[in-house]
Amino acid sequence: MSDGGDLSGRRYVVTGGTAGLGLHATRLLLERGADVVLAARSPEKAQSVLAALRDRVPGARVEHQQLDLADLRSVGAAAERLASGPPVAGLLANAGVVGARTRRQTTDGFELQFGTNHLGHFALVAHLLPWFEAGSARIVHLGSISHRWFRLHLDDLQSERRYDGASAYARSKLAVMLFGFELELRLREAGSPASSIVAHPGFSWDELDADDPGWSRTFGRLARRAAATISQGKDAGAAPLVHALTAPDAGGGGYWGPRGWFQLKGAPTRTAAEPHARDRVAAAALWRASERATGLRIPT
Repeated sequence: MSDGGDLSGRRYVVTGGTAGLGLHATRLLLERGADVVLAARSPEKAQSVLAALRDRVPGARVEHQQLDLADLRSVGAAAERLASGPPVAGLLANAGVVGARTRRQTTDGFELQFGTNHLGHFALVAHLLPWFEAGSARIVHLGSISHRWFRLHLDDLQSERRYDGASAYARSKLAVMLFGFELELRLREAGSPASSIVAHPGFSWDELDADDPGWSRTFGRLARRAAATISQGKDAGAAPLVHALTAPDAGGGGYWGPRGWFQLKGAPTRTAAEPHARDRVAAAALWRASERATGLRIPT
């Protein structure tokens, strides 16, 4: 990686840092000397992961903060605890739900993928923006190449009329990207020292595993073999996320992903999102809908 500089003295929050891309991103940060707060649901799993990370990276400074993005009360409580600590250099808004086959709901009644992937992080930023500004933090949002083939249904953000797990996931990621790009523009208009960036892992196959064990045991094994030449593991998929979070050349409003064919795999590079992911009219409508849903306003 080109952004392999020392991060000693810098503190980062990684949501969903106990598994998948978030775990690999956390390891990369720790190996470069950063302090990391893993914001994740399960204290039991977190303690196991913390022990493994400390074994892997001697002297690692890593801690757990309980956070359930599918529960707005948990988001608010976690934000209050985080804000009582020192400012951070960045947030990697990584946690999410992938491909729920049946329509499920969050604690607050939102469709699970939209509610977790977008609304949960929207609420976290709403609570913590002054704290992020205190540290001139970068807020990195986890996008997806799947945004290319979908449009946001502003009249059905909760997938109530018709539900398909893969489509709901892709639209939730498009919402994340619209929010991330729009947040950067509003931060600049407000003269904020914080910044907002979007990054994606390419075709990181493990990250895209369905949550159904039967699917994974059958189709999953065959698909892995077929996809091996165009996919990469989560360790490589985490590289663009960490680059966006830490590299000097990763400025606000950028979109980072793998440099290979179709952005599927490869070293981190700045790349292009589809124009509809930067549509300010759609972003403004999504922003208003997100404020209504969460009951929170982002002070920009």
